[in-house]
Parts: sequence; structure tokens; C-alpha cells
Amino acid sequence: MATPIHLSRRTLLSLAGLGAGAVALGGCGDSGSDSAGIEWWHIQNTDPMLPVWAAFAEEFQAQNEGVGITITPLENEAFKARLTTVTQAGDPPDIYHTWGGGVLRQQVEAGLCQDITDAVAPWRDILQPASTLPYEIDGRLYGVPFDIGMVGLWYNKALFADAGITAPPQTWAEYLEVVGRLKAAGITPIALAGGEKWPGHYYWAYLAMRIGGIEALSRAAEDNNFTTPAFIGAGERLAELVALEPFQEGFLGASYGEPDGQAAAMGNGDAAMELMGQWAPAVQEEASGVEGGIGTDLGFFPFPAVDGGQGSASDAFGGGGGFAIGRDASPDAIRFLEFISQVDKQRRAAATGAFLPVTIGAEDAIEDPNLAAVAETLANAGNFQLYLDQAYAPAVGQEVNDRVAELIAGQMTPEQVAEAVTVVAQR
Repeated sequence: MATPIHLSRRTLLSLAGLGAGAVALGGCGDSGSDSAGIEWWHIQNTDPMLPVWAAFAEEFQAQNEGVGITITPLENEAFKARLTTVTQAGDPPDIYHTWGGGVLRQQVEAGLCQDITDAVAPWRDILQPASTLPYEIDGRLYGVPFDIGMVGLWYNKALFADAGITAPPQTWAEYLEVVGRLKAAGITPIALAGGEKWPGHYYWAYLAMRIGGIEALSRAAEDNNFTTPAFIGAGERLAELVALEPFQEGFLGASYGEPDGQAAAMGNGDAAMELMGQWAPAVQEEASGVEGGIGTDLGFFPFPAVDGGQGSASDAFGGGGGFAIGRDASPDAIRFLEFISQVDKQRRAAATGAFLPVTIGAEDAIEDPNLAAVAETLANAGNFQLYLDQAYAPAVGQEVNDRVAELIAGQMTPEQVAEAVTVVAQR
């Protein structure tokens, strides 16, 4: 199993300034003897980034006669399933979304994507150094980032005020108290997309980090053992939260980005909190259909510390998005990644509020104060841990998502979750 990627505070300080079907664009004619069009899969399948990516593709084609780009925008889980199918068949897209980590390592070892170290070297220095680390395998580069960020707690300030809560909680005990006060006030404390599973693993991962420190997650990868106090304790703390019944009605079957899902509950003002990444404000607005979401009532705070835990409350959990190049892609595919990495493109993308830029000099396009808060929190992080369902090998990451979902549904104990993940890790 690959060791989970985590970055030191030194590398993160470089970020301190960061405040459904295929769509064919243009023709698919040759731009040279080794060019035959570009097939691009991404997961920005909603506004605001869906039209931005389309515009970038059109502009690239206008500047490169004969190059055609076919775009396939996919929802997060649909993307994972479809990519698994095509990679098992040995036929990856020319450009496809990647989070790096253990999943990318498996693709590299299977010969599914290109080593782009030398091709990117002439312009790699325009990227924030920390942003490329999740895409490095054994010192070689296999992906180009387009954003970086972290998971934290988004909250509705007005609903907090209605419950008499004057400040975000700083410890897990205080967090549980806030949940209780919100419930007492008749307010749904937390929105959760239980039907998609991956949002639930954020709680388990953060709690394990806070209890055992980021080192506990590295040891688990090295030892293939999750039956340790950090992970069992994470399950116990999460079970405490579940026992308070804090989630919206129907959460076990809820999606993340659909009109009746997690993000919409926040954007409609129907829930007080969600644990989600830096893209949360944009998805809240899109899913709810409410322009601006909840506006200035939206706030952000880091995941709380656990009393007696060894982990630092400044350690961050999250990741970014990037693109890998399929093994049979033409050089035009890499040139397109260079094109969308230029500072003017990153500024345009960052101005949408959908993510934080990775190109040096583009940080001045961040307009949303909440995204600026995320960037500041990330810049001050002691360490950084990549999402567990990407940091670990794919089978282990999927087991984490599935078993934590069962814990949240009351179908498994903390010990059973830790044992199940360990069994898969040791296969």
C-alpha cells in the first residue's frame, strides 16, 4: 500500500498567498503526425466550472488548428466507476481527473498514464511547489494540479445565532454541545450525503488525525493495520455524534450535489453545518438554486481538536484536483494542460469561487472571503493529509468509505470498521 501523502508546514507556507454526457468541441483532425484529438474527462459537471472548462477547450482549439477536444463531464462517483471500467480495459482517456496518491500509483504501475516529468519541466515553476506533490510517484511527475484546498466545517451564522451559539467550537466536546443546542432550537445541525459515502469518511479521517496525529495514518499504511487506538477512537467519537441524530431527514440516501442533497440543504438554509472541501460555497449555490447561497451568513472553521489527542488542531485534511495523461495521448494533451495552467486561465477559474488556484500570481483572483479563510487556514497548517480514499490503495480507500458509511448507519461498531479495513489492507 502506498504511504498517504502529507505535506509539511514548510511546503504549505508556499500557499500563504492563496487567499453528464460527452461534449465534442471542434473537429478531430490531426495537428501533426502524433496528434489525433483529445478525449478529456473531468468532474466539474455543474456551474460555475462546467462552462469555464468548455471555454478553455474552445480557446485552445482556436489557437491550434486541427486539434479536437471531446469533453466528458462526470459526477464524482460516476467518474470513479467509469474510469475504473476503462482502465481495467486498458483504454484510459487522454486527459482525466486525478487526486493523486495511491490511486494514481496503481495507474502508474499498470502503465495507464504517462510520465510527464520532462514534458512539464520547462513550465513547472509556475505552479505552487506543494500543489504538485500528490502527483509525484517515486520522484517522477504523473499529473498536473489545477487546485488545492482543504476540508473544513461550513456553517450558517444565522442559525448558530438562533440557537444562541456565539462562536464556532474549538474542541470535539464543544462541537457535540453545539449539535445539541442546535437540535434543542429545532434546527438540523448537520447536512450529510450518506448515499455517496465519501463525505462520511471525512469525519473518521479527521478524528483519527486529531486522536493519533498524522503519523498514525502513515503507520497504518506501513503496517496495514487500522486496529489501533487512533482509528478505533475515531469510530467511537463518530458514533457519539451519530447517537445525537444530527443529520437531515433521509440523509442515508442523500446525494451531495443534487437539489435534495447535502449541499442544497446548506444553500437553502435548512441545515447549520456541513464538513466539506473548499468547493462547498459554489456547490451550495448550484444545488440549491439560490443565487449566492446563504450569502454572508456562510462561515468556515477548521475541524476541532479532540481533548487528549496527540494530533495538532492545525493539521489539515483534503487535497486538490489534477489531471493525468493517458498512455496513448498525443503531446497536444500535455500542451493543453500547460494552456489551462497559465496565470490568466487560473485567475478566471479562481474568480468563479469554485477552487483555489495553484499557479503563482493567480491568488489575487480570490474574491470570496470564505475561500480566503480556507487559504489562510491551509497556509497555517502544521501538516496536510490527502483524502484517505485517494491516499491509500483504491481497495482500501473504498473499504474505508463503505465501512464508515455502515458505522454512520448503525450497522457496524468502531472495532468492526477498523478490522474490516485492516483485512482488505493485508490482502
